Amino acid sequence: MKLIASCLALCLLLTMPLDAALAQSRPSTTNRPCSVNRESVAANGAIVLGTGGFTYDRFVANRSFCEFDEGVEPAWVPSRDTPSCFIGYRCKSRDPIWFD
Repeated sequence: MKLIASCLALCLLLTMPLDAALAQSRPSTTNRPCSVNRESVAANGAIVLGTGGFTYDRFVANRSFCEFDEGVEPAWVPSRDTPSCFIGYRCKSRDPIWFD
């Protein structure tokens, strides 16, 4: 009976996500230079970055990383070396013209 309980416990541990994956911290734009933030967006295509304090947002390199009914708007964030740094875009819902 103890063997079965031990096997079940081991199976549960193996299927649970690692604590490191649950507690991943997102990079903060305010701690890094503008160029590094911009390169992170370009290299990943889409990335979630902290923008100061407890705020964060998802930034994308271009519209291909948005849903089909979304457009993009320029994203300006504070960085270590400039108060307003263009790093890419944010996906925003568009007004669907076919629903009029």
